[in-house]
Amino acid sequence: MNQPRSTTVFLGFPADSPAGRSISSGREVAPDFPRDWFEFTNPADEHHVFSVDLTWVESHWGCAFGTDACPGINSETPDIGCCTHGAYMADEVDRDQLYDAVAEMPAKYWQNRPVRLDEFLADDDPAQLDPWLVWDELDDEDGNPEPALKTKVIDGACIFANRDGWATGTGCALHQWAVDTGQELTVAKPEVCWQVPLRRHEEYEERTDGQEILRTTIGEYDRRAWGNGGEDFDWYCTGDSGCHTSSEPVWKSEKNELIALMGEECYQILADHCQARADAADAVGEDAGLFARHPATVKAKAEGGVPRS
Repeated sequence: MNQPRSTTVFLGFPADSPAGRSISSGREVAPDFPRDWFEFTNPADEHHVFSVDLTWVESHWGCAFGTDACPGINSETPDIGCCTHGAYMADEVDRDQLYDAVAEMPAKYWQNRPVRLDEFLADDDPAQLDPWLVWDELDDEDGNPEPALKTKVIDGACIFANRDGWATGTGCALHQWAVDTGQELTVAKPEVCWQVPLRRHEEYEERTDGQEILRTTIGEYDRRAWGNGGEDFDWYCTGDSGCHTSSEPVWKSEKNELIALMGEECYQILADHCQARADAADAVGEDAGLFARHPATVKAKAEGGVPRS
């Protein structure tokens, strides 16, 4: 007797989790699908290798924060996008750049600007903790908690997150100010904020000939990149076709961010490779299946969504 063919789809998350339910409903695509990768050696360092997820950087994802396409990762606070936990400082440079941005940003952009901020900036006392930061803990490479600075959380969102109704609009105060005044986002915003939804992971490994090399992996900052808590988000953007309607692929739209992660020369190697793939796809037609495309982008195109510029 013929057995019925299984229709089980691996969700990548527990079926009863918010992530599992979102994927089961068809709102998001499951995270485990074929991907193309591009690996090359940094021309400036023979012991530094880049591995880039082409399926992600060739997708047409675009940030929908502040629009109807972004319901936020917490359904109870739809106007704050993914800015619910505060941003950890990557290092002293990250902290110093944030200080400089705060000192320069006009008050009109920041809904939760501390009342005595001007006095703090005037005092310029290094012994005082920046009033937008708090001490917290973050796991080190071995999983052990260690002290870490992060931005404060006010009423369930990062202190820099403006709420619905604020004069300059919903979203990150730093982002709004930077865009309005031509500031570089990779300098004005904390590192973790401008990187998402790109994810850079660096790790030393031993090559088969015994040589130690540094591997930098750049890919999609999906739910899993947030740790175990990622499966508890009510929604997340990288797998939703509603956020894959950008007129440009990520390797173009996130050019400045990729340069900050890779350097100008290595970005150009990536860009040249992506352009060659795009030309090849145009020559034979995307439907030929020449490359592994992000299913959320494929779905968005099938749904006939008008690309957002």
